[in-house]
Amino acid sequence: MEDLGGGQLLSGRGMDSAAPELEALAHRPLQGRAEAVYLLLAALFVSALVVCNLIANKFVEVDLSLFGIHKTFILSAGVLPYPITFLVTDLLSEIYGRRRANRVVLGGFAASIFVLGVLWLGDQFPAISGTIVDDATYSTVFRNAWRVIGASMVAYLAAQFVDIRLFHFWKRLTRGRHLWLRNNASTVVSQLLDTTLVVSVLFVGSERGGDIPRMILDGWMFKAGIALLDTPLFYLATFGLQRWLGLDRPGGARQTA
Repeated sequence: MEDLGGGQLLSGRGMDSAAPELEALAHRPLQGRAEAVYLLLAALFVSALVVCNLIANKFVEVDLSLFGIHKTFILSAGVLPYPITFLVTDLLSEIYGRRRANRVVLGGFAASIFVLGVLWLGDQFPAISGTIVDDATYSTVFRNAWRVIGASMVAYLAAQFVDIRLFHFWKRLTRGRHLWLRNNASTVVSQLLDTTLVVSVLFVGSERGGDIPRMILDGWMFKAGIALLDTPLFYLATFGLQRWLGLDRPGGARQTA
């Protein structure tokens, strides 16, 4: 594995040297930089999740070519920012531990329920004459938001908790080594679960049976592909945050408190 600076190899001893400090960070109150980064990651997670649900009714074609292979994906626009949520939970799991990652997942669930309530409330008042968004437009865009968010939440809770649990399973199994393995092995499996659940809840009974497996395959291949491509970003973010928080040196966790 390439040495990314500071003499620490992220796939092996470099990660192991930070393990005691990461363990300490996972079990003590957050202060200073550690608290600021945690709140920033949590905000990014919740923002990406809410946006996914708001734009999920629009379907798009995404053309991608990789290694000479061309593929056109038919996706909900909500799929585009969704891989960010798994990247963030993996970062939270790696740096702050499973308990704090689970808290952010539950916070995202609460935020989505709140958004659903606000959308319902907005539909209870008639639009004034001349407004850009009239009642018909509002209803067209948001009339099945409850079903989209409901389906998303069922899939979201199951997939995120599976992702976090698998991430820590692979971390224990590899004794903290091979960051790329726990990042991708957890995400690829949880993305398949997420895509299968959300497509099934949304479209079983309203779409032809043959279209549903294609929609699941397209959604999962796109999400899994993005997860594989963002592996260098995950390494860079993990290494950079560990350095910035002082977790790559003895006593660093105490310095960031």
